[in-house]
Amino acid sequence: MEECEMKQMTKDELLNKIKEYQFSIIELALYLDTHPNDEKALCLHRKYANILKELKDKYQKVYGPLTIDYPCNKWRWLEEPWVSSYLGII
Repeated sequence: MEECEMKQMTKDELLNKIKEYQFSIIELALYLDTHPNDEKALCLHRKYANILKELKDKYQKVYGPLTIDYPCNKWRWLEEPWVSSYLGII
């Protein structure tokens, strides 16, 4: 995913992309459990994991932490509903 695409996303669009990539990574991981030598799937898993990291970093820098372990300068957990519950992290 290109950086300029990420910059143009709204908060909800960014969250939806995070959910999509998390789902894809989980599905690929399940596939790789039974097909560990599939290089194409492994490459796709690695690519999606990198994109997911970029999406999460972008989201957290702009909108606040997705998880409790994200380092922050201001404690923002009480400002809005916890996004992590929407993502199925908790």
